[in-house]
Amino acid sequence: MRITLVHQYYLAPGEPGISRFNEMARVWSAAGHEVTVIAGTVSLSTGRTHPGTERRLLVRTRDGPVTVWRAHVPSSYAKSYLGRRFAYTVFTLTSTLAAFRSGPADVVIATSPPLVVVVAGWLKAKVSLAPWVFEVRDLWPESAVTTGVVSAGSPVTRFLYWMERASCRSASRVVALTPGIADDIVRRGLASPRKVMIIPNAADLRLFSPGPRDNDFRRAYGWGDRIVAIYSGAHGRANDLGQLLAAAELMRDRPDILIAFVGDGQQRRALEADASQRGLSNVMFCGPQPKEKMVDAVNAADIGLAVLQPNPTFRTVYPNKVFDYMACARPTMVAIEGVARELVCDRSRSGLFAEPGNPVSIAAAIRQLADDAELRGKLGRNGREWVEANASREMVAADYLEVLRGMVEAG
Repeated sequence: MRITLVHQYYLAPGEPGISRFNEMARVWSAAGHEVTVIAGTVSLSTGRTHPGTERRLLVRTRDGPVTVWRAHVPSSYAKSYLGRRFAYTVFTLTSTLAAFRSGPADVVIATSPPLVVVVAGWLKAKVSLAPWVFEVRDLWPESAVTTGVVSAGSPVTRFLYWMERASCRSASRVVALTPGIADDIVRRGLASPRKVMIIPNAADLRLFSPGPRDNDFRRAYGWGDRIVAIYSGAHGRANDLGQLLAAAELMRDRPDILIAFVGDGQQRRALEADASQRGLSNVMFCGPQPKEKMVDAVNAADIGLAVLQPNPTFRTVYPNKVFDYMACARPTMVAIEGVARELVCDRSRSGLFAEPGNPVSIAAAIRQLADDAELRGKLGRNGREWVEANASREMVAADYLEVLRGMVEAG
């Protein structure tokens, strides 16, 4: 099959971030399929423009066997929320141009957010006379409304809700990453249950596996013998990392416990300034790391942290970092209600729950894990066993491929 993917945040080589589709594309290419990606030129994790794509409308590159069209995204993306909106508008135009320039497709996937990817995906499917998948990784624009990025009644928001409805109607299949997202789509009447498939995030077991705690990463950052609770991922408004700083302040009496932040985002500088103003010596900001180094970062830690803003919309999401923690046999402290809590505490039994937005609860859960090495080991082993049995990237990629093959065969 000739598979075209529209994904603004497809990772460039060595770039930090979520590699769901880099790994999917690798598996699909290895199975003999031709994969073409239409992606943006600015990194989600760092906000920086990929080298070699500056001031160019389209750049055709390769990621191993995968053809990647980098469509221009202006540098305003990383400067403000208004700049990000402008960047999305530009990407809508440049990705559409890439859709016409790239070769024919037998099936098309458009993965959101941002929701604007559906424009290029829909057009690519139309010109190729091919079925297309609308994949929902996060509910847009609902999550932008509930986090305060956009107002519920603005013309832009109303247009995005219309685009969401139209995409669910037009697409041959709607793929949701979690049961919560799937239930929301069906509950609102956007698509019938028969049309919606759940294809979750997963662990890259080729890369993430249990390794030595005393490794180069731990030594490079001088963690010594401290118990380290690591947060890996975006530093944005939705992540609400201030609750971890507040928890750290409650643990001043435990200099043996360190909260390490690995990643980047619009809120990182403000968080660093806040930590400095509070005089917190038990937090460390390590910045973004290439994907290949993240396995050492997680293995160097003792506890994985997964937090989001206490927001009803986030009851539907699985943070990908949880799968990385489980793959490395590290226990998770999850401060997210809904399907993430169910995954960690009930299905995989790989971690402890803390009340979202409650630093007292978060600090208590971190203390409990820090003080009980036997519990950490048990929860970590549970997580590793669960992802091996249920959520390897190869397994999920194969399931996705069967969905795509069925769509093509059905015409």
